[in-house]
Amino acid sequence: MRLTAVAWGVAAAGCSPPDRPPVLSDPLPAPVTALLRPDTVRAARAGAGVWYRYLWSPVGPWAVHLLEADLSRCDLSLAVLQARGRTEGGAGRERVSSMVAREARPVLGAVNGDFFTPEGRTVGSEVVHGRVTTARDRPILGWKPGAEPWIGPSRVLGDSVLALGWPVGLREGDRTSEAVGGFPELLARGRRVGDLGIVERPGFSASRHPRTSVGYDTRRRRLWLVVVDGRQPPYSNGMTLPELAGLLEALGADEAINLDGGGSSVMVVRGRVRSRPSDKNGERPVVNALALIRDLARCRRGGRQAR
Repeated sequence: MRLTAVAWGVAAAGCSPPDRPPVLSDPLPAPVTALLRPDTVRAARAGAGVWYRYLWSPVGPWAVHLLEADLSRCDLSLAVLQARGRTEGGAGRERVSSMVAREARPVLGAVNGDFFTPEGRTVGSEVVHGRVTTARDRPILGWKPGAEPWIGPSRVLGDSVLALGWPVGLREGDRTSEAVGGFPELLARGRRVGDLGIVERPGFSASRHPRTSVGYDTRRRRLWLVVVDGRQPPYSNGMTLPELAGLLEALGADEAINLDGGGSSVMVVRGRVRSRPSDKNGERPVVNALALIRDLARCRRGGRQAR
């Protein structure tokens, strides 16, 4: 196995919060190595408390991109970025790398988000800066300062509340929550959710495709953004949903959700596309992205400190 470690420059290197050292000391979980049997592993520090890893395995073959974030740190936040045009309330599509480039806040990494309609609207619920832009009864990843990331079904309660682990007013919002939709939910409390659609949607679930997903380890407060390249033999064939769930389990996640995949799958780290999208024209325009943001102001405002 070939192992390469890279140290990228960190713009805020002199401003890391005092809550813990700005390094993830843990190696890649051993179950991941046992599962994938990678020939190549490359690691790079993407920021304080954040690591990017690339693994290539001849087993699939699989090319896997992992972004690991220590969410016990007070300076790391999740944010939903919208495609240009959608920020004004309309429909639209834009590449994730372009959304990241437009974002004023420092983005350490981002992946594509929800499934979308041909017109450029989200299929599931979406909350941006505490404002509910779309409300539907579908799986969702929700986050707000001071709370654990929440993965599970969202529920529209009457005409006033979107429930995503906590209530958010449909009209007034709450100014802090962020949420992006996906499908299906993969892991809940450490168990796989049903058969992951194998029986009802075999072409989607049981076939290998490029995949994007999010997993969370509630015990260690580690978030994993995962992209598996696909439809590009002999480089990478992609994964079935059971294979993807197995990878997330090996990472230690006990909560996980599948995001849009196929040609939409992409990972951007520190402004650069690190994955290899499967569309012949490269990165596909999508409706939104899930971003990992550096937010030092949260520490000054008394954001949750690490243990």
